Amino acid sequence: MATTLKHEFNPHGSAVRWNALLDGLSVERLTNLFLERVLQLDDYHDGALPASEIRRTGAASFGALIESLRPRGDSARLMAQRHDIALDVGVSRARAEIPVESLMTAIRLDFTILWSELMKLADAADAELLVRRAETVWEVVDTYASQAQAAYIFERQRMAQEATSVRQGYVAALFGPVSAPPEMLARIGTELGISENANLLVAAAAADNAAALHLAVAAASRRGTDLFTHPLPDGLVAFWVADERSGSAVREATGQVRSIRCGLVEQVHGLAGLRVAAQTARALAALAGSGDHSALTMRNAWARLARHRLAETGVPMIPDVDAALQECGPVERERLQEAVSAYLATGSIARSADRLFCHRNTLMNRLRRFADLTGIDVMVPEQAARLVVAWS
Repeated sequence: MATTLKHEFNPHGSAVRWNALLDGLSVERLTNLFLERVLQLDDYHDGALPASEIRRTGAASFGALIESLRPRGDSARLMAQRHDIALDVGVSRARAEIPVESLMTAIRLDFTILWSELMKLADAADAELLVRRAETVWEVVDTYASQAQAAYIFERQRMAQEATSVRQGYVAALFGPVSAPPEMLARIGTELGISENANLLVAAAAADNAAALHLAVAAASRRGTDLFTHPLPDGLVAFWVADERSGSAVREATGQVRSIRCGLVEQVHGLAGLRVAAQTARALAALAGSGDHSALTMRNAWARLARHRLAETGVPMIPDVDAALQECGPVERERLQEAVSAYLATGSIARSADRLFCHRNTLMNRLRRFADLTGIDVMVPEQAARLVVAWS
């Protein structure tokens, strides 16, 4: 009994006995036990990571852990070796898309298996030795687990950056100086997960409003849906697959984009129509002013776009109308313009009269007076179109 106590409290004797226990461990047995248990985990038994790979890294891990548990196991060489193995494990599991929670569960099996085998090798006289060494075993395994986790997270971030870079390359090809050929469009659609005939929406925001569009994209991402983006020197373009199902994340994202001061083109048929639609969206975005508080579309801003395009050609729209209305007094001119604007907005005499709180005969008289002065009968669509564009 005295000899046993002397052995337990003698540092040299404890080290010798501890090394003897470690010598009794079999890396092959530890690896087999680990493989048997880890393959029971849901994310490991489906074959995403070959059993041979699990065995290889498992054997390397146990070998390094055992050496690290020996006195002076914290040498630079052993620490570097353990770090390299942790890096190997972290990267390979990230590439196999093993969830990090499953990775950590698997690594912590190392402690359970190591400790269980040490307990089998120990006898009653080793009780105090095991108590004093338990924390060291846990610390070594935990440090290894933390290194593997850090390697895993870094690799997943790098993979995400790679995927984003590749995806952005495909997106950029859609907005190049020339239209992408059909075979390239098919490949891009496959890579982006967009079917050839998908209905798309495309939005463009000028530089001052790009931040709001970025926020909409980020909010959509948090809801689990993708809005693809393409940066421009003067703003941002975003596009996505339409989904009008009630409560869908895409529908919510579309609603948020509609509340932004931007250009929005709806019902774009497939990736082939995206480039031209983006040009239209950019043209609409360029027309947005401080008085606009939502997206400009072809439905609500076509006339403004037409006026802008005609102005670029130098063609005057209605200088004759302005000159003709100068013959009126300011009160009559205001009433005539109100009458014409109401009719252009509704296309109905009755609804226009209700809007202006006047009798329909009064409205008719004002429209006739306007036609007499300007030569434009707003009840004739072709003539009315000039005013719709000019007054947009």
